[in-house]
Amino acid sequence: MNGNLPDVLTVESDGPVRIVTVSRPDELNAVNKELHWALANVWRRLAADRDAAVVVLTGAGRAFSAGGDLDWITSFLDDPVARDESIREGAEIVEELLRFPLPVIAAVNGPAVGLGASIAVLCDIVLMSERAYLADPHVAVGLVAGDGGAAFWPLLTPILRSREYLYTGDRIPAATAVELGLASRVTAPDDLLPEARLLAARLAAQPPQALQGTKRIVNMYLSQALAGPMQAGFAAEVHTMQTPEHRDRLLALRENTDRQTDRRKEPAR
Repeated sequence: MNGNLPDVLTVESDGPVRIVTVSRPDELNAVNKELHWALANVWRRLAADRDAAVVVLTGAGRAFSAGGDLDWITSFLDDPVARDESIREGAEIVEELLRFPLPVIAAVNGPAVGLGASIAVLCDIVLMSERAYLADPHVAVGLVAGDGGAAFWPLLTPILRSREYLYTGDRIPAATAVELGLASRVTAPDDLLPEARLLAARLAAQPPQALQGTKRIVNMYLSQALAGPMQAGFAAEVHTMQTPEHRDRLLALRENTDRQTDRRKEPAR
């Protein structure tokens, strides 16, 4: 079932389990306009799939998702319409994940950064490869961590611990993420997808009404707790998108990334 979804997000059927894969491996699954739209719209389509019982969400290649695609994010500096649409759609991604009726298992195979980290942590169960990490570097590029980190992490972690990672953007290794409550457990890299599929099959065998009703009640609590902070977070993120500090930091990051890319393309001497 891919329907009209773009190729950057694929859906594979395995009996009652749906494997959703973020598929921009050459860009470390960074979220561009096309993928952002797909992440907002895939959940309603999966909910309408009467044969689906559980979803596994993972990334192709080395990363789960490296966060926002720099080309796309940089375009917001001079396109307020696209900027505001991305914020509206970002809120839709969070809302759709929270109201989605089926259990979602995140199989975090590599870096989950920014929006990638938010999406992973919004899943019902988060399995992480030993090679994976979470990070929310919004503040480092002059932005409020409005698309999940600032609002959602304090519900799951000790606030004193989550503040340091949100303020600095430092990486959270897989084992630390489990310790903090941002992930469920760590697996060996080669065991990640088999473990996720095994758990998905186990959940698919549970009585569906009992399982889905339990998820609905848990997420009702989360939705109520998040309502104010998420709304304030997105508004604050839009405001910081318009600051000179954000423009300067983002352009510097883009320039540095371009230089690194150019160096990798240089022939060996």
